[in-house]
Amino acid sequence: MTVSAIRVRYAKAFFLLAKEKKMLNTLKTDIQKVFDVCSLSPDFINMLESPVIKTSKKVQLLTAIFKTEIHLLTLNFLVLITKNKRENYIPGICRNFLEMTREDQNIKSAVLVTATEINPKANDKIRNLLEMELNATVELYCKTEPEIIGGLILRIDDRQYDSSVATQLRKIKQLLLKTEIY
Repeated sequence: MTVSAIRVRYAKAFFLLAKEKKMLNTLKTDIQKVFDVCSLSPDFINMLESPVIKTSKKVQLLTAIFKTEIHLLTLNFLVLITKNKRENYIPGICRNFLEMTREDQNIKSAVLVTATEINPKANDKIRNLLEMELNATVELYCKTEPEIIGGLILRIDDRQYDSSVATQLRKIKQLLLKTEIY
């Protein structure tokens, strides 16, 4: 079985269980916490991927880390994955579960990159405009990257809208380089 199929099967099974138990929001929060730990802690990932650490020790560590942080159902799911020797797929399973949840709840993720920080009012206005345009709830993440000089870059799903000054300057430079001077 391919890596992708493994991740999708576990994520889908847990997603269907969450919907059946009417606990989707609770378990989504739990999975987000697990995913955040995976993203922020290289030591946690090393522990999951280590062939030296026994499965029973990994179960103990997972229980110690998440026992008071997540619902028992989510903890049991992580233990099941670990006992099936699939613990190195936990980050991917979490990512797939979160994607399924967003799709089910009609939530789109958008990343807004600007040269300087924008104020919260403008942030809310942009989110509202995107929600009306996309007819979906929008999770807007704002980043600042001074190297774009000005303008903005907006990423929604697999689309990117780039109206940054740096990109416009790059296009002008390419145009000038292609133009022959007589």
